[in-house]
Amino acid sequence: MASSAAPKKDLVDPIFRAVAFSAATMLLITLGGLIISLIIGGWPALSKFGFSFFTSTTWNPVTEVFGAAGPITGTLITAVLSLAIALPIAIFIAVFLTQFCPKIIAQPISTAIELLAGIPSIVYGMWGLFVFAPWFARTIQLPIITSIPADSFWGKLFAGVPNGANIFTASIILAIMILPYMAAVFRELFRSIPPQVREAAFGLGCTPFEVVSTVLIPYVKKGMVGVVMLGFGRALGETMAVTFIIGNAHGFPNSLFSSGSTLASTIANEFAEATSEMHLASLIALGLVLFLITFTVLAIARALLSSQRY
Repeated sequence: MASSAAPKKDLVDPIFRAVAFSAATMLLITLGGLIISLIIGGWPALSKFGFSFFTSTTWNPVTEVFGAAGPITGTLITAVLSLAIALPIAIFIAVFLTQFCPKIIAQPISTAIELLAGIPSIVYGMWGLFVFAPWFARTIQLPIITSIPADSFWGKLFAGVPNGANIFTASIILAIMILPYMAAVFRELFRSIPPQVREAAFGLGCTPFEVVSTVLIPYVKKGMVGVVMLGFGRALGETMAVTFIIGNAHGFPNSLFSSGSTLASTIANEFAEATSEMHLASLIALGLVLFLITFTVLAIARALLSSQRY
């Protein structure tokens, strides 16, 4: 039996190694090809405008003058705001489901969260445009604008046209989109903690808040960093939902209620209409910038995870 099994093993292992190596190599080749294609396609714009491409807010297809400062700023603002809104809510949901929720309702709630995570982004965008934006403009934005002096700090922070299509509402829609995903992964992280850890903390006299804040969260902090960065990365690259609700103005947003744009929404809006070579090159350059920002975020996440190894 042993002699007949040995040749089969010797035959399968090299094939398995070759397939695995080929898959990894194909991934690297695809990634390298993507980067090279973006650099080549966006080089006419980058070489013509230079560093001003990243600092100018001018976006004029008629005169073929393009600047990416507005979309870059809108991308970062909406991603950061959405993460700031979604992160604490996602943690509280995960803590409730794993620590305090009765089992009879924990599973239905968990299933609902997973279903929300699978809804296409265009559905969120349409709901935001036709339902959330009018409600937000009528019940929140308009009362705030009319009740705060326009020349005050808060008046300038919340200045804008009360139509519901602005940076802040886009951030809320993004937060709603990434919240189910983050909550589901946080829930699985808390579930992975051995029950003995929680029971030992309660046995020492810790309160539920102390158990969660000083025992459970530090136990899975490495995984939580990864979840936060993945959620941030998804918010950076989201396209359709933001395109519907952000207002699609290329200028620099000067308030939370200003219309704006993101890198992804600008590409989605104008790629089909880009007839000139410089316009197309500028859009491809935006794609390169978005790729570099996302890559930087993931690299920072990797560095943070590596620094926490012990």
